[in-house]
Amino acid sequence: MKKIIPVILSGFMLLSCNQSKLKYPETFKEDVSDTYFGTQVSDPYRWLEDDKSERVADWVKEQNEVTFGYLNSIPFRGSIKNRLSELFDYSSVSAPFMEGGKIFSYRREGMQDQWVLYVQSSADDEPKVLIDPNKFSDDGTVALSNVAVSRDGKYIAYAVADGGSDWNKIKVRLIDSAKDLDDEVKWVKFSSIQWFKDGFFYSCYDAPQGGSELSTKNEYHKVYYHKVGTSQNDDKLVFQNQAEPLRNFSAQVTSDEKFLIISESESTQGNSLYIRNLNTDHDFIKLTTSFDYNYQVLDHFDNNLYVLTNFRSPKYKLIKINVNTLDIGNWRDVIPEKKDVLESCVLAGGKIIATYIEDVKNKMEVYSLAGEKLHQVELPTLGTVGGVSSKFKDSKAFYTFTSFTFPSVIYSFNTDTYESEVYFKPEIDFDSDAFETKQVFYKSNDGTDIPMFIVHKKGIELDGNNPTLLYGYGGFNVTVKPSFSVSRVVWLENGGVFALANIRGGGEYGENWYRSGTKLNKQNVFDDFIAGAEYLIAEGYTSNRKLAIQGGSNGGLLVGAVVNQRPDLFKAAIPQVGVMDMLRFHKFTIGWAWVNDYGSSEDSIQFVNLYNYSPIHNVRSGVKYPAILVTTADHDDRVVPAHSFKYIATIQDKQHRGSNPKLIRIQTRAGHGAGMPISLAVEEAADIYSFLFYNLNEKIEY
Repeated sequence: MKKIIPVILSGFMLLSCNQSKLKYPETFKEDVSDTYFGTQVSDPYRWLEDDKSERVADWVKEQNEVTFGYLNSIPFRGSIKNRLSELFDYSSVSAPFMEGGKIFSYRREGMQDQWVLYVQSSADDEPKVLIDPNKFSDDGTVALSNVAVSRDGKYIAYAVADGGSDWNKIKVRLIDSAKDLDDEVKWVKFSSIQWFKDGFFYSCYDAPQGGSELSTKNEYHKVYYHKVGTSQNDDKLVFQNQAEPLRNFSAQVTSDEKFLIISESESTQGNSLYIRNLNTDHDFIKLTTSFDYNYQVLDHFDNNLYVLTNFRSPKYKLIKINVNTLDIGNWRDVIPEKKDVLESCVLAGGKIIATYIEDVKNKMEVYSLAGEKLHQVELPTLGTVGGVSSKFKDSKAFYTFTSFTFPSVIYSFNTDTYESEVYFKPEIDFDSDAFETKQVFYKSNDGTDIPMFIVHKKGIELDGNNPTLLYGYGGFNVTVKPSFSVSRVVWLENGGVFALANIRGGGEYGENWYRSGTKLNKQNVFDDFIAGAEYLIAEGYTSNRKLAIQGGSNGGLLVGAVVNQRPDLFKAAIPQVGVMDMLRFHKFTIGWAWVNDYGSSEDSIQFVNLYNYSPIHNVRSGVKYPAILVTTADHDDRVVPAHSFKYIATIQDKQHRGSNPKLIRIQTRAGHGAGMPISLAVEEAADIYSFLFYNLNEKIEY
């Protein structure tokens, strides 16, 4: 039942006064600098990179005291948290997957912190709990990150992540008895788990030095084979490249267990493939050369590898490679490149289920193995298809569909009749009919058309007074498509407009769209986002007094950069786990793999480009910046928290007197986002939306 929270004007005035008197911790400056091609760059907060030091821990504690003191004083934060708890309290199910004659699915009931893995012998059986990660720890911060079922359905290997870290350890469980074996494989990272006979392939690094596991550079990735019932010390080294420490390797076994495929990469884009016949003693054969293209092997069937690739096809195609004639001249197109981006393909029921991206919306089609289009799957509305799963010889497939106001629904799909049926639909306390979604196209700085989705209550007035949250990512070939966010409901219910700008650097329109937002073209990303903000203001959705922006990881970099470039355009900003130091990002954990997107400060031309937009290095003194709430976590070993630490220290030091708050929220026992328990997710969302509504001077209705 909704009610108006009585937030009287004097309350707002009191909080405004407190806001202007925020006393930030004094952050020590040291005399540290680096010289890049004749340019001296100071780095006074270098000491904040030492995440294990006592003084950094003290600094974190002091910053959190200020931040949580501010957030907890917002009068309506408790009501927002209560509403979020109501919204998250529902039953949810993932798209099932099949292996070893069994059906597996993830389920979460109400406010369970972590998803629970269930198993059933047939569709008619009652699902039973197989792995419940909520029992891994008392605080819900140990998560299940990856699973793989042996082809005979006897074992499941599962990877566990502690406190949000990318580091995993793999354990093995008997499926029928749900009992763990003694097997334990440690220091696993960026790894698949691929069964072969009575063991599995995995990827790992050597054990890091004690205390440095969350920040040290990840080097010399290797692929091993572990046999069930043995010690990790006895695992067999299968693949490595000692001459190239900054490369990653991932293993894949074809479903018939005939071939082992190794994917080698040196960045987030582009990979090479090696193939080895598992039934012979032959060595690996290099299937592709260079890292210019992406290759994803679907499976092996009838002497052919089916591969999704952008090889000489910026919008991707599906090819087949005969294993007896691997030469590139014998590759054959199955589904040639088209005008829309071919996002994924799944072999199902002797056919191919293909998912395309058409103007940032998915469409799904069925093809024969010869590439003949057989059927266009009708989808509920504009939105996103995900979780497509099936077996090559099974006529049943599962997929999910979601959109901004359409909670994720699971469908079963018959590849013979082409009929879709609802398998599971969540019941969420949300009136989707009260909202509308539209897609617009606006001009960026150089005239490029940029798509943007806008979601809001029906019947809003375009008078420039609507609180608006603009979200963006713009990097790493990632397409940000329509999806339902439970926490975002709070924003929409209270009159907020949500806008998603599909800026360059993503994968929305294929390789060329992606490349036009990387390295020396990175400014296009910021220009696209700024133009989106200007469009929302020009069309009357909002004003610079009511506009907030948000982005995470690469999107955190986006927010940090545009706030520096156009501080006048935004009232509030939420940079989350952002890459903020563009001169040193490659020196930590997996940061070296991002050079393909950003460039490197070790190159003279790229240094100038990076230095010109690096969020930390472009904060100006005496400028009135928007209200800023930075979020990060102490176990983030993807984008180490030092990025956010150094950024907030810089902006607090140079802030305009009496200006908007500049705060950092540092979550303990959490990482880059994956595996965060619901309890912590609710707390973080309550803080973010309270901060936004308060700083946009909005009243909250509950």
